Amino acid sequence: QVQLVESGGGLVQPGGSLRLSCAASGFTLDYYHVGWFRQAPGKEREGVSCISSTSGTTDYADSVKGRFTISRDNAKNTVHLQMNSLKPEDTAVYYCAALPSHFPMPHFAPKAYDYWGQGTQVTVSS
Repeated sequence: QVQLVESGGGLVQPGGSLRLSCAASGFTLDYYHVGWFRQAPGKEREGVSCISSTSGTTDYADSVKGRFTISRDNAKNTVHLQMNSLKPEDTAVYYCAALPSHFPMPHFAPKAYDYWGQGTQVTVSS
């Protein structure tokens, strides 16, 4: 069964950090770029960060540049999103998704992504 499972979300105070993980099963991430998206209540899903299949290319939304870092460990079939200096406006459900590697990078169009996780809630509040 093809599956992406996110973990690591939670409640954190402004200025704090969280590390999200995205674990794939039923397929290998080696042949996929991976993106992180988020969706806040009443807002559209937006791309946060993406990483190419070979880790050679990464990209970030302007709102998170300098604060978030995406990385991947293909040996463990896992992608991580380190989030530092969190702000209340980062509050959202965060999703990881897999994009076939023939697509050019960076790529933040959700419709192109084949597989999606169920999401993990991140709440930044004092």
